[in-house]
Amino acid sequence: MPDLEFRIEGAHAVAYAVSPQLAFRIQIQNSVAREQIQSIILQAQVQIETTRRLYGETEQGRLKDLFGEPERWGQTLRTMLWTHATVNVRPFVGRTVVEMPLPCTFDFNVAATKYFDGLMDGDIPLCLLFSGTVFYEAEDGALHIAQIPWRNEARFRLPVELWKRLMDHYYPNSAWLNLRRDVFDRLHQFKRQRGIATWEQAVEELLQ
Repeated sequence: MPDLEFRIEGAHAVAYAVSPQLAFRIQIQNSVAREQIQSIILQAQVQIETTRRLYGETEQGRLKDLFGEPERWGQTLRTMLWTHATVNVRPFVGRTVVEMPLPCTFDFNVAATKYFDGLMDGDIPLCLLFSGTVFYEAEDGALHIAQIPWRNEARFRLPVELWKRLMDHYYPNSAWLNLRRDVFDRLHQFKRQRGIATWEQAVEELLQ
């Protein structure tokens, strides 16, 4: 029966996807050296371990929406679920490396986006919890199926700069806001009544 270990070798931005994606390079090692793995349906729950890094004064201010006043961070700072990801692993014996795509969003109603955008530099501490199904060939040549236990995990420190470059690539000099419909209707009416050409100009006039 396979005994798998996982390690994150690195991550990079996917340059030509339909929407922003990161790809994580995951090394999979089977301690049963000569066992033939036919395939793996690999799933990962990606968590942000917010307590495993320090925050500067500017970052504390930018993250107030998420965690409140810094004096309360001992109670409010907690591990956050970022996303789930899945990848199919091809046949291998002993060791292989697979790229797992992680979809990203620039929606500021999503807590992970607020967190990433609030960081100025350094790393984002992540923990990937692995699960899934392994199809392998036993000594008798028969195909067997086993489940990956939840104890399999790997930690990785994702550079903040990598995430920022990804968003700058897909949304250059822009950001997304999701407004309640009635608020959008009022903003739209304001824009029409004053003959304002762009949404940016409408918001700038309101801010004045």
